[in-house]
Amino acid sequence: MKKIAIFPGSFDPFTKGHHDIVMRSLELFDEVVIGIGYNSTKKNRYFDIDYVVPKIESVYQSMPEVKVVVYNELTSTLAKKLGAKFLVRGLRNTTDFEYENTISQMNRYLNEDLETVFLITSPQFAPISSTIIREVHRYGGDVSEYLPYKI
Repeated sequence: MKKIAIFPGSFDPFTKGHHDIVMRSLELFDEVVIGIGYNSTKKNRYFDIDYVVPKIESVYQSMPEVKVVVYNELTSTLAKKLGAKFLVRGLRNTTDFEYENTISQMNRYLNEDLETVFLITSPQFAPISSTIIREVHRYGGDVSEYLPYKI
């Protein structure tokens, strides 16, 4: 049976840190689905989904084991639809763990077959967050070093 993992997030934008998590996940799973979800706590995206999806797809165009999907439902529901038994989440620090642990427990409650796998962020990517990248870009800073594609 194929081991499918979902790497869910808003990915606004998708950073080299996210890319690192995808590549490391491929060492554990047969297929990784990058799930770009709509986060109800975030009012507006900085980068439009229709802009981001082809950018992310271009990074993995030669890797059929990586797919990109957009969804507007519970991640646990998406996992059932895709036959995914795993969620992958990157952790930069203890604050990330506290937040992700709570979500992981709810996902497990909603879908008892769903296991969350936490990967510790590689040290060179620990200071990078989508929030910081958005702020730097918003005020004209160069963020190209932190993204796996050109904006």
